[in-house]
Amino acid sequence: MAAKQEPKSDQAEKLEIIRHSASHVMAEAVQSIFPNARFAIGPAIEDGFYYDFELPRNLTPEDLPTIEAKMAEIIKTDAPFIRKEMSKAEARKLFLNQPYKQELLDDIPDETVSIYQQGNFVDLCRGPHVNTAGEIKAFKLLSIAGAYWRGDERRQMLQRIYGVAFADHKTLDEYLHRLEEAARRDHRKINKQLNLYTAPDEIGGGLIILNPKGGRIRVTVEDFWRQEHFANGYEILFTPHIGLSKLWEISGHLQNYKENMYSPIDIEGQEYYLKPMNCPFHLLAYKSQARSYRDLPLRWAELGTVYRYERSGVLNGLLRVRGFTQDDAHIICTPEQIEDEIAEVLRFSLYMLNTFGFEKRNIYVSTKPSAKAIGAKEQWEAAENVLRHVLETRKMEYHVDEGGGAFYGPKIDIKVEDALGREWQLTTIQFDFNLPERFDISYTGADGKEHRPYMVHRALLGAWERFFGLLIEHYAGAFPVWLAPVQVKIIPVADRHLEYANELARILRPEMIRVEVDSRSERVNLKIRQAQLEKVPYMLIIGDKEIAAKTVSTRLRSGEQLNDQPLAHFIESVKKAIASRAVN
Repeated sequence: MAAKQEPKSDQAEKLEIIRHSASHVMAEAVQSIFPNARFAIGPAIEDGFYYDFELPRNLTPEDLPTIEAKMAEIIKTDAPFIRKEMSKAEARKLFLNQPYKQELLDDIPDETVSIYQQGNFVDLCRGPHVNTAGEIKAFKLLSIAGAYWRGDERRQMLQRIYGVAFADHKTLDEYLHRLEEAARRDHRKINKQLNLYTAPDEIGGGLIILNPKGGRIRVTVEDFWRQEHFANGYEILFTPHIGLSKLWEISGHLQNYKENMYSPIDIEGQEYYLKPMNCPFHLLAYKSQARSYRDLPLRWAELGTVYRYERSGVLNGLLRVRGFTQDDAHIICTPEQIEDEIAEVLRFSLYMLNTFGFEKRNIYVSTKPSAKAIGAKEQWEAAENVLRHVLETRKMEYHVDEGGGAFYGPKIDIKVEDALGREWQLTTIQFDFNLPERFDISYTGADGKEHRPYMVHRALLGAWERFFGLLIEHYAGAFPVWLAPVQVKIIPVADRHLEYANELARILRPEMIRVEVDSRSERVNLKIRQAQLEKVPYMLIIGDKEIAAKTVSTRLRSGEQLNDQPLAHFIESVKKAIASRAVN
């Protein structure tokens, strides 16, 4: 199936104009409240707009309703947006007390510039804009953030106000509802209830410690991951966390990826780097002995922890970190095997994503980046054609991400949609014709001659930390039974029931059921409430009746009650739910 082409629709262009115009109206509202404000830029962005200001005081969330009300007044006047052209010299006089506009004028090569005026506000702008302010129907200011002028941390810190705008109030209300739901599902908020991980300041930004419950989930995922990889013909490697600078010179990372790597470590006068990727180590493992065409394909996987520099401003809980573990693998094969191997990775990846409940996804072919790229144009075109052919012969619809490839080759990316319809990249399948050459790897063909193999890099779940954050948000912390860190919470009604509760736990643990006993001397309703907050799938309420009958009374996290169950029946039902890996 051919790639989807997605030109910007008329509706999308109209919305972009509305949002850009809303940013000007917001700037006019700010000007009416802070007459001496200095204005930077105010573009339209996805779903909304922002404007950056230098103001006499710091804004607070309480300022947003005031600015919003002033915007509504301006819109009600239905003032026209008037475009004018003038010389740069005239514009400099007009924006005499606006240093950011002066700097923007410096960057404009033309001697004639355009401005827009609506009401009492004038801005340097190419446009276009709505005809009148009244065309802005539905908007909402959302938040305030700091933003360095031109994204340069050495420049002035400005205040940025974010807003959203839509064509009508119904769409705006739906969007705001999704925002509320996203806030409810925020993995950082849910983590405060579930205590899955911690990110203490003492170890530095973007570095994560998994707490015991987070560790339970990771072990469950990794055990499943290893089991499926062995079943699909992979072997598992373990490689070091650092390597000599020479390794990264051979691989091309120091020439093409150094800005994402950490500073070198000096060890006995030699420079080592924390690894940003696992692939060079796998290639050295390949070179450790002679290979024949009969040995190929080789499928080598690793849960390898890598380290990549990220600016502190973009770090975001589990979703954007500096140290993370990839479910990495490299497939080394003959040219004749490459299409079948890529197709098999696609099948494997969709199976894994389905198992975790991510059944909605979009596929992208990411092409040669315009800046840094290794290899001849003909190699890139041939590799991109292979990826397209694999998808098209299997009638898999895909999009094209122009320039989104890795520096060493094009790739297929699979982005999943979470419960809110947000898109996240997990699977990546990267065609690499460069590293086999750089590391001079070969195999002996049926003709007895040496040949260069092809190489595929692939990750199915991507970075574990990001995947974990996505799992938390997708299920709002209510994990499927097989993934839940605590599957059964035993709640004794009174202290005299504690001994039987502990006996039940001792029976459940050898059945590989994750169980906890709430031994606190608290009211039973409080204990149930706590288990519900922790989103435990099963709660066993143990009182006199259950002890006498040797049964259990089960409360599901849905609120459903199952009384007087034989213990063996309960154990069987839990084990069945775990084995099925059902997402409900």
